[in-house]
Amino acid sequence: MQDTERKSVSILGATGSVGGSTADLLLANPERFAVEALTGGRNVARLVELASALRPHFVAIADPSCYGALKEALSGSGIEIAAGDEAICEAAARPADWVMAAIVGCAGLLPTLTAVRRGATVALANKECLVSAGDIMMREVSQAGATLLPVDSEHNAIFQVYDFERPHRITRLILTASGGPFRTFSRDQMEHVTPEQAVTHPNWSMGAKISVDSATMMNKGLELIEAARLFPTPHAQIEIVVHPQSVIHSMVEYVDGSILAQLGSPDMRTPIACALAWPDRLGSPSPKLDLMAMGSLDFEAPDLARFPALRLAREALEADGLMPAVLNAANEIAVAAFLNGHLKFLDITRVTEHVLSTCAARCDTGPDGLFSLETLLETDRMARDEAARYAAALNN
Repeated sequence: MQDTERKSVSILGATGSVGGSTADLLLANPERFAVEALTGGRNVARLVELASALRPHFVAIADPSCYGALKEALSGSGIEIAAGDEAICEAAARPADWVMAAIVGCAGLLPTLTAVRRGATVALANKECLVSAGDIMMREVSQAGATLLPVDSEHNAIFQVYDFERPHRITRLILTASGGPFRTFSRDQMEHVTPEQAVTHPNWSMGAKISVDSATMMNKGLELIEAARLFPTPHAQIEIVVHPQSVIHSMVEYVDGSILAQLGSPDMRTPIACALAWPDRLGSPSPKLDLMAMGSLDFEAPDLARFPALRLAREALEADGLMPAVLNAANEIAVAAFLNGHLKFLDITRVTEHVLSTCAARCDTGPDGLFSLETLLETDRMARDEAARYAAALNN
């Protein structure tokens, strides 16, 4: 089958865990997909491995210092090579039908917007795009006629069972959370958590930053904000429940008391396959769910005292405007400091709360509550600077 008969695909953030899972599905279905572009951060070896297997037309790496090594490794392949932030946006601008947006953090915002602006179908695995720039992102999607498909397992689960034609019949969205590796830890125990412990998730295979967010439960707080952007349900009607087995990925409650849930093994290839083939279905190598072997499913309320990130996220969502962007920026800096050994685990949320409080007075939006992309990026920089300053102070 020729490329023109296959769906063309680009992966932004190909070297991460979501990018790797997407590549698995593409390699398992070569007759259905052709790869237009791949991007990575600075992992040259992994990007070369993927490029050699998927044979894209274009490969870009964010770190310019990696350009030489990438070019040498792919010499003679016929693949176009580029490096730097502009090259990542160029990859997003390439003519792919479907784009996986999996660049972690606010770094994924501009490339994702680039793909949206040309009307592509964008599979969104980068929750920070909607957390920091939800209003901007959704306006751009509408104006460009783009299609946004959620890939986070929770939002993909809701997407599969949400009645978009009759949202008034929905009374509640229930986001499930595993509780992370420290679900049963006391605050005193969490004071001594190491980065090695925090990146070891009990159910999911994820990158370091997302794993730490899961450990603090900030990941679920960010998903709360993302759900409020994606689905026309008042955010007061979006709840979080801890479900340690990670089998039910989220639920939608209707006015008649019915609750529809999507179940599956904790494997990102399932929601990615859903988005990749939408509105069709695609076979996935994910392990099949064995309910008999599972035996029981447990649920509990989240503990806001031990996991204050959930409270901070709810407060940022209620404040709205630029505050979710401040929350995200501060958390990114604090998590990076923790992973580099410059901050204690519980200090992650302490830094985030401090920055939210400090920046609140400087985050006024216009009278209509709207703000420009330039204002958003300036606020993001301000919050990062304050987070870095306060994290350094805590470390001394």
